[in-house]
Amino acid sequence: METLQRRIGYRFRNEALLCQAMSHSSYANEHRQEHLRDNERLEFLGDAVLEVTSSEFLFLEYPQMPEGDMTKLRASIVCEPTLALCAREIDLPEYLLLGKGEEMTGGRGRNSIVSDAMEALIGAIYLDGGFASAKEFVRKYVLTDIEHKKLFYDSKTILQEMVQRDHKEEEIVYHLEGEEGPDHAKKFIVEVQIGGVPEGRGAGSTKKAAEQEAAYRAIIKLKGKNGCI
Repeated sequence: METLQRRIGYRFRNEALLCQAMSHSSYANEHRQEHLRDNERLEFLGDAVLEVTSSEFLFLEYPQMPEGDMTKLRASIVCEPTLALCAREIDLPEYLLLGKGEEMTGGRGRNSIVSDAMEALIGAIYLDGGFASAKEFVRKYVLTDIEHKKLFYDSKTILQEMVQRDHKEEEIVYHLEGEEGPDHAKKFIVEVQIGGVPEGRGAGSTKKAAEQEAAYRAIIKLKGKNGCI
């Protein structure tokens, strides 16, 4: 936990809050005799702090943006895949406290668990240091590179719009190339083709997630950018 505090640039007055934020329910259940609490209540609180902070950010940074567009953009910032991406950028999965079963079945790499921990961490910082500290953390580690995250969140729709605009006659097809790993930790591999030409490849714990990443990589390629998740 000391290393994590240095990594995020925030030192807890009450380190028990940080420990709770990193404690998945599977871990807490295995350590009931130690009266450990899981991170679900902190996640609930962090979700609210994140929504307020991101709403204020968009309101101030995009003064001409209509309410409907702000709602969509906020959704792309606070959705599970994007939060998991932000969490991995600060190596948060390394610090998760998981039960033995969850660890063995790949929980440390599961977006739902990682994104929940990110929200719990925000909630813990809020309780420990107040709204200003939590807001600073969100701005530093979540509200960055917004356009990149918007692409990542809704890649299939954006790719469809790009192809309809620039390549009206070409069809987008997603091919499932294969599956890797055991049933409890399956990874799907998908390739997206535009007009029969391979343009992007993605992997994910669901076919939908793999398609989104494949579409994202195709967008980056079509835009002439060299980016990766």
